[in-house]
Amino acid sequence: MPWPDHPQPYAAVAITKHGVELAWRTAAGLGGVDVYYSEKFDLRVAGGAQEGETFSSFRATPFSGSVRELLQDGFHRYEGWILFISLGAVVRMIAPVLRDKKTDPAVVVVDDAGRFAISVLSGHLGGANRLAERVAEVLGAEPVITTASDVGRTIAVDLLGRSFGWTLADDRHVTPASAAVVNEEPVLVLQEAGERGWWTRPTPLPPTIHRCDSLEEARGAVAERARQGLPGFGALLLITDRIWSEEELRQFAPYWVVYRPKSLILGIGCNRGTPRAEIEEVVEGTLRAKGLAVDSVAAVATIDRKKDETGLVALCRDRGWPLIAYTPVELNEMPMRHPSEMVYRYTGAYGVSEPAAMRAAGTDRLLVDKIVSGNVTLSVARKCPDLQNGAVERGAGP
Repeated sequence: MPWPDHPQPYAAVAITKHGVELAWRTAAGLGGVDVYYSEKFDLRVAGGAQEGETFSSFRATPFSGSVRELLQDGFHRYEGWILFISLGAVVRMIAPVLRDKKTDPAVVVVDDAGRFAISVLSGHLGGANRLAERVAEVLGAEPVITTASDVGRTIAVDLLGRSFGWTLADDRHVTPASAAVVNEEPVLVLQEAGERGWWTRPTPLPPTIHRCDSLEEARGAVAERARQGLPGFGALLLITDRIWSEEELRQFAPYWVVYRPKSLILGIGCNRGTPRAEIEEVVEGTLRAKGLAVDSVAAVATIDRKKDETGLVALCRDRGWPLIAYTPVELNEMPMRHPSEMVYRYTGAYGVSEPAAMRAAGTDRLLVDKIVSGNVTLSVARKCPDLQNGAVERGAGP
C-alpha cells in the first residue's frame, strides 16, 4: 500500500457495501480521516455523490488484497482507526501488531448497520472512547464504552489534566489509585497549582472525591475522617509543582499519583555569551534547592535584547520551553524588590528576571526571589489562576 506522506489523524477502513457508505459519511462528517475501501465497491456511488463529484473533504484510496495486511502494515501510522469490520475479525487481525497502551493507536469498530461505535483499543490514552463518541454522533449510532471511569462518570486517573499538558511524576500507583476511584473508595484530590477547570463532565464530581485547595485543608480532611471513625482515603491525587517526599505523601493515603501542571515561569537574565550548560545548571540547581519540579516549568521570560541569546535559546529549544521577551518599558511596569541602576544603564530596565517572571505569570509575587549565580540571574513565579488555562502573556519575543 502506498501510504500518504502526510496522513490525516485517523484512517477508516471498509470492506462491505454498507461499510463503504458508512465510511464515506464518517469521513465527510468527522474530518481528518483517510478512507481505505475495497476496490470492488464504488465509493462515489456508495456515498451518494453525483456524477463527477470529488471527495474534496477527505482522501479515499481503494485497495485490493488482504485487509489484514493493510491493517498490520499501517497500524502505527495513524492516531486512530475506524473499522467497518466485525469486532472478532478486528481483534484477530490487529493482535500481532499490538505494543502497549502508551503507543498503540485508538481503534473503534462500527457494525455494518451503523448502530454501534465500539471503543476497542486505547480507550483512555489513545482517545478511542472520545473517538467512538464522535463517530457515533456523526452516524446517529450508540457509542459503546466499557472503561470503568468513563462509564461511572468519574475521574480518569491516567488522563487527569492531560488536555492542559500536565504530566505524571511517576505512574507506579496509577492502577491502585484508579481502582480506588472506580470502586468508590474515598479519594483525596489536593491541588496546589495548575488549571482549576479539570473536571469537564456535565455531572457533578462524585461524592467519594474530596477536593482540597491547600495542604492545611487536606490535613483537616484526614483528621476529620479519623475523628468520625471513618476509614482513611484510599488514594491521593496530588496536583503540584512542589517536590514531595514519600513520607509526606504517605500521611494522606497508601497510594498516590502526582501530577505536574505547567505552572512555573522562569525569569532569566544573563550576560552575553553565557553557555547553555551554565544557565541550565543554575535553573536545575535552584529549582531543586527550592523544592520545585522542573517538569512544571511552563515558559522562560526575559528582556527583548536576550531573545536571540544563543545559550538561552538552545536551552529553551531543547527543553521545549517557550521563550517570551519583553521590552524595557513592559518590564519597568512591574514591581521590583531589587531594582538596579546598573542594569538600567545597560538595558533600559531596572531588572530582568524578576519583572519578566511576574509579567509572564500574571502576578506581582515571586516564588523565588532573584538569585545571582555567575553570569545568570534567575527568578521564579507561579502563574496566577486566571492564566492557568495553558496560556501565558506574550511579550515582544518570537
